[in-house]
Amino acid sequence: MRFKTAAVGFIALAFILFWGGPTKALELKFGHYAAETHPGHKAAVMFADAVQKRTKGKITTKIYPANQLGSPPEVLEQNKLGVIDMSLPTQGALDKYVKAFAVVMLPFAYDSYDHAYKVLDGPFMKWVAPTLKKENLVFLSNWEWGFRNITNNVRPVNSPEDVKGLKIRVPPEIQLQAAMEACGAVVTKIAFPELYMALKQGVVDGQENPLAVIYHFKIYEVQKYLALTRHVYNSMVHVMSLKTWEKLTSQQQKIVREESKRAGNYFRKAIQDEEKDLVAKLKEKGMVVTTPDISKFRSVMGPAYERIGKYAGEDNVKKFMKMVEDAR
Repeated sequence: MRFKTAAVGFIALAFILFWGGPTKALELKFGHYAAETHPGHKAAVMFADAVQKRTKGKITTKIYPANQLGSPPEVLEQNKLGVIDMSLPTQGALDKYVKAFAVVMLPFAYDSYDHAYKVLDGPFMKWVAPTLKKENLVFLSNWEWGFRNITNNVRPVNSPEDVKGLKIRVPPEIQLQAAMEACGAVVTKIAFPELYMALKQGVVDGQENPLAVIYHFKIYEVQKYLALTRHVYNSMVHVMSLKTWEKLTSQQQKIVREESKRAGNYFRKAIQDEEKDLVAKLKEKGMVVTTPDISKFRSVMGPAYERIGKYAGEDNVKKFMKMVEDAR
């Protein structure tokens, strides 16, 4: 009888340790910058719903989209400090803390989405994840954002010469600044929540972002010309505060990783599927769309690579470009 009682007690203890016990549900605070109509927010909702279901309600998630908790750099800083639990920074935001992230956004590095995924999900993630953990962030998975394109209100863009002299807004990321300045643009850094009004008021002539951003944030309302330059690829990176991660049981951590990856894959497919129609939709909204010869843009990127190399570290650039070539 004592043996049976002890066995039952052991099984109950194991169950508690495995599932985290009958504790109060943990509500995670998840901030990001995608619009509520954007596939990025839909992916966040998918992640939250799946984690809640699989943990039987022990982990719930409150999502704050569209910069509700501050600008992207501010949200990432809150995440690092453990004030919020999860965020979706780009590599350009993360490189302020881990320089290796800076190489992801080298201009014209990738041939396609699949090429980028092969690099970022494989050798790159293995390389940077341990270092990111030292910054109190756990690298859950790569999500999506997309290949970036130039819009402006002055003229159609078909070559770097057409970019010369344009006042272009970029986020506070040296890769984008260097790429635009290599084309001769006059670069201005404006926080994303202020971008629409800056374009409307003519503070800047143009900006650069993926097609989904141009559409879902209605950039087409305040921009006339779109050039499909696809000059830089970057993505949201799903990260969690290390402080929060350590509150989870090993099984909960497994669930969070799996659902993060699943949501990211949905996001990727949604972006690629959507992009097939977005050019036509943006033309319907009145944008004039050009498809420049990319080789002309690539040929002027030498100064950009030099600047990014100094920032990211030449050894990091060489290591990353080997990953890119190996995956090609």
